[in-house]
Amino acid sequence: MARNREVVILLLDVGPSMHGVLLEVKNVCLTLVHKKLVYNRSDEVGIVLFGTKGTCNELAKDIGGYKHVTVIHDIKVVDEGTAQALQNLPLGSAPGDFLDSIVVGLDMVIRKFGITKGKRRLCLITGAQELLRDPPEGTKEDQVDTIANMLKKHNIKMECIIFREPGVHHNDVMEENDRLLHQFRNRSVAKVVQVDNPTSLLGALKTRNVLPVTVFRGDLEVNSNFKIKVWVYKKTAEEKFPTLKKYSDKAPPNDKFASHEVKVDYEYKSVVEPDKVVPPDQRIKGYLYGPQVIPVSNAEWEAVKFKPEKGVKLLGFTDRSSVPRHQFMKDVCLFIPEPGNMKASLAVSAIARAMHQMNKVAIVRCVWRQGQGNVAIGVLTPNISSVNNIQDSFYFNVLPFAEDIREFQFRSFSSLPSSSQPTEEQQEAADNLVKMLDLAPPGREVLKPEFTPNPILERFYSYLDLKSKQPDANVPPLERSLRRITEPDPDVVGQQTQLIQNLSKAFVLKDNPKKKKARTQDMLAYTGAGDQAKSVEDRVLENTHPSTENVVAIRDSNPVQDFEAMLAKRSSSTWTQKAIGDMQNYIAALLQNSSDGGNYQKALECFASLRKACIIEQEPQEFNQFLTKIYERLKEGDAAKFFQLLSSKNISLINKEEAPDSDVTEEMARSFYLKREKASQ
Repeated sequence: MARNREVVILLLDVGPSMHGVLLEVKNVCLTLVHKKLVYNRSDEVGIVLFGTKGTCNELAKDIGGYKHVTVIHDIKVVDEGTAQALQNLPLGSAPGDFLDSIVVGLDMVIRKFGITKGKRRLCLITGAQELLRDPPEGTKEDQVDTIANMLKKHNIKMECIIFREPGVHHNDVMEENDRLLHQFRNRSVAKVVQVDNPTSLLGALKTRNVLPVTVFRGDLEVNSNFKIKVWVYKKTAEEKFPTLKKYSDKAPPNDKFASHEVKVDYEYKSVVEPDKVVPPDQRIKGYLYGPQVIPVSNAEWEAVKFKPEKGVKLLGFTDRSSVPRHQFMKDVCLFIPEPGNMKASLAVSAIARAMHQMNKVAIVRCVWRQGQGNVAIGVLTPNISSVNNIQDSFYFNVLPFAEDIREFQFRSFSSLPSSSQPTEEQQEAADNLVKMLDLAPPGREVLKPEFTPNPILERFYSYLDLKSKQPDANVPPLERSLRRITEPDPDVVGQQTQLIQNLSKAFVLKDNPKKKKARTQDMLAYTGAGDQAKSVEDRVLENTHPSTENVVAIRDSNPVQDFEAMLAKRSSSTWTQKAIGDMQNYIAALLQNSSDGGNYQKALECFASLRKACIIEQEPQEFNQFLTKIYERLKEGDAAKFFQLLSSKNISLINKEEAPDSDVTEEMARSFYLKREKASQ
């Protein structure tokens, strides 16, 4: 058997206690099969059902017993037949004996592989609510010990998933079954987890068997005289989409051994001699520095490269509260003492328990391998084990450097006028809304991370399998099990109906008069330069309702309204820049063509609208540069009176308080016109 090939036996309880979740059981097993078809096509899978009406297994035929255990798929290389066997799981009518199913699964592995070594795994999914039959000899505990010894002998691991809804009455039978399953765990041959809802069942089964590889093996240096031998493993890792490769259809259709791979070769040619290929030993990397290309050889890179020494050093201890969880970066690692090293185990346990009692964490500097180009600063959090045969350890999380932190600064409500501040009723309603969104309220936890699969990946594998069978198939609707993850829980929403109603009452939606004005402004028209401006309502009554959707330029009749319509359009990423540029050109033309100040009022309105838009769109530099340039160009001529008008209306540079991206202070904005006049004098 290939070294990396895995054999998985699915032991599925289809008895009466599992009828309500058979759909989820099917989905989680199908996901396992789909992933193996993508990642590990040489793996083998067998499927055993227990709690069935009939009996079909080799042990029952050979020696009798092992009733209501049915093998529906022998151990074979995973293929479409494996997925097909899971499509229609029967509703069993007999009580399921999970010990019998474990023995049948173990017998299947031994019959096929004998004493050969390899990766083998039994995956048991059961409600563990049925009374087990008494063994012919000894007790049930003795039977568990015998099975555990056989599992150890053949190097077979087991996963036990117990599904039990919260409303199920816990009786003596269940307690006995739980004790027997945990006995497997105490013998270090099984991992036992219990879930209480169908959603958690989807993520409880490990669908991919990733071989743990150490990130670091060496000393945890507390000081120069105190070093602890540790091994570091990755505890968590992001599960990503499978790598999609290019597919070539140029191979003959009858060639069964064609790989259909696309290979890409690169050739480097000289600019001076385009037909000459430059060999690798004559090439060197170049980096742009302004208009020039600077060549840097590998030897020069090696000479200046930072080369820290491999090792993990303790920098100090701090309170747990001083390291917020939201600053943790990347994946979590697990520090364990070196296996078989009793001194290391005692040292790690002593430090971890002392840190736990004092509520402390440790800050460490890590260089995982020799020649690594970067250094990681992280925090060690004690992980105290509650199981006798599992040692104490540390969780490691990478911490950010100062330049890695991007904290957004928001203005406080206290800086706003009283009319814009929330009332006590509104504040309470908002606080209650945030509390309602908590996935881990006291007493329960919804969507536990370790039991919640990624719904995007789950749907991807399901759809990939469908497309392999039906190339023209459309994306199917979201399955019920995945909707529970992606959509709000109806029970939670139903319990919080009153809270949602209070929120709606506290925040009443009203028409924004400014928005209403913006929608109706391009209905307005100036009847003449000397006419007095009329109110918005009067103009609405007098004018028609032209559409704002077709405004592509600023017109003389309604420049401000056209400008606002262009900003609201946003048909492309450059539309805002176009609107600001058009308004700047229009204002410059107004001032240059103005005689006796006839256009000053219109230019003033355009200036005010442009300034407001640049603040909203976070473009303060555009306005400040425009105002500075046009003031320098026109301040000596007839337009000097216009800039006095701007100053009287407090239309000056945009400062930092109004737009964070501005480099102008409030003092600079207030003294803009005054300083310019003194400088010219």
